[in-house]
Amino acid sequence: MKKLQLTQKIMQEGVVAVLRGETPEEVVQMAEQAIAGGIKVIEVTMTIPFALRAIEELARKYTWDAQDESRYAIIGVGTVLDPETARAAILSGAQFVVGPSLNPDTVRLCNRYRIPVMPGCMTIKEIQEALELGADIVKLFPGNLYDPSMIKAVKGPLPQANLMPTGGVSLANLGEWIQAGAVAVGIGSDLTNEAVKKNDLSLIAHKAAAYKAEYLKAKGLS
Repeated sequence: MKKLQLTQKIMQEGVVAVLRGETPEEVVQMAEQAIAGGIKVIEVTMTIPFALRAIEELARKYTWDAQDESRYAIIGVGTVLDPETARAAILSGAQFVVGPSLNPDTVRLCNRYRIPVMPGCMTIKEIQEALELGADIVKLFPGNLYDPSMIKAVKGPLPQANLMPTGGVSLANLGEWIQAGAVAVGIGSDLTNEAVKKNDLSLIAHKAAAYKAEYLKAKGLS
């Protein structure tokens, strides 16, 4: 039941902040700013040195079932290449697992622990295999190799696929992806680049608010 509830919440929120940084401390600050701006689903990538420290700190502060809005967020892990990394992140508090590619053993492990898993796929064959393994959401990656019409093309033969483009999603095309049928979108460097360049992480909150507003507009909720 928890796995289903988490998957539904991720799809309801609709926007996932994909965070990379130089230190776990920096990524925690990035996450706090994104959450303050309205993006409540945070993906901490394993390319960050000591990434599990960031996951642990965020998981202590935020929870997916919090009654207090200030403590509500869903903390997950990204760039997971193997089941060993997935298990370490889950034990550190990650509530969902995202991979850049389809690793069957990672999907099986996440199913064992009843944690939503989102493998990266590029082809119909990979997407079908991910569904057969029990993936909850399929990350269409790299998203910048496609345009929103890819969603419709996939959903022709696989209408049951929950697709989340990541990479190349921007404020300019987010609405097109959602209207095409994406259940969520992953936002990476466009969310954080300006803030890092200007050494002002508070800019992330403003960018996050803009992304969330665009998402709500696309869904007809604003």
